[in-house]
Amino acid sequence: MTALLVATNGGHLAQLVELAERMHGIEADRLWVTFDSPQSRSLLADRRHLFIREIDERDVRGVLAGMASARQLMRDIDVSAVVSTGSAIALSFLPLAAMRGIPAHYIESSARVAGPSLTGRLLQLVPRVRLYRQYPHAARGRWGYAGSVFDGFEARPAAARDVRRVVVTVGSGVHGFRRLIDRLLAILPAGLDILWQTGSTAIDGLGIAARPTVPAAELQRAIRDADVVVAHAGCGSALTALAAGKLPVLVAREGRHGELVDEHQMQLAGWLGQRGLAVHRTPESLGFSDLLAAAAQSVGRRADPPAIQLARTP
Repeated sequence: MTALLVATNGGHLAQLVELAERMHGIEADRLWVTFDSPQSRSLLADRRHLFIREIDERDVRGVLAGMASARQLMRDIDVSAVVSTGSAIALSFLPLAAMRGIPAHYIESSARVAGPSLTGRLLQLVPRVRLYRQYPHAARGRWGYAGSVFDGFEARPAAARDVRRVVVTVGSGVHGFRRLIDRLLAILPAGLDILWQTGSTAIDGLGIAARPTVPAAELQRAIRDADVVVAHAGCGSALTALAAGKLPVLVAREGRHGELVDEHQMQLAGWLGQRGLAVHRTPESLGFSDLLAAAAQSVGRRADPPAIQLARTP
């Protein structure tokens, strides 16, 4: 039998990859289902995977097309369970699995510190889908708590060092983040070696050698070699930095500036900052001293991180 691990690429896929290493109660034979992208090809290079047509946010037609793919898969192979961290792709797979009596597990993104996402709210309406939050305080009603992607990391003091190599990454969504780029250009001294991954941000006239996207493997290498990482407060960016041993400087996109649809990045950055797993700043408050402070910390994995134990009953 085969477990399906289903996620949108980006932070959702990065979380599921991290969680799967600690996941109990799921078949060892696993098929990953996501969309084709440089990140997914890199992360899943050594894992059995299937790429389906991309499903955008609030994409009803895409969800229906994904449901057709899910139906075909469940006809072709013996599926023991379906696990998803979202986003909309979960709506294609989990209700169908639950309807067929296949254990269906939805783990809400760690980006959602307060209320659940739209996907999570819709899945609350589907009987027999097992729901989990990544924060104990949010486990109530039908929502359980099985652990968090961040449970396995801890920050440690490191030897002070100069900041010479910087990675700046703002993700690859449809929204730009010009406020962060402008602020960094104002505070970074000349002569630094900077990798700029700018996504959809307009960089006309800035005079920087930027790339909209960077393949996941290349970005991971650059982060490992960097002195400091400055990122938007996307879960995938935070996870990538932590996994590479770096304490990230997280600057949240804000919905009121049209940089995201809501304020969930502010919540995530604040939570990680309070627990010492990030330096959290706004574009306006960010200074070069914050980069120096982050560079003076390293991040390691806990020796015995808690297991992710998925429920056996709804």
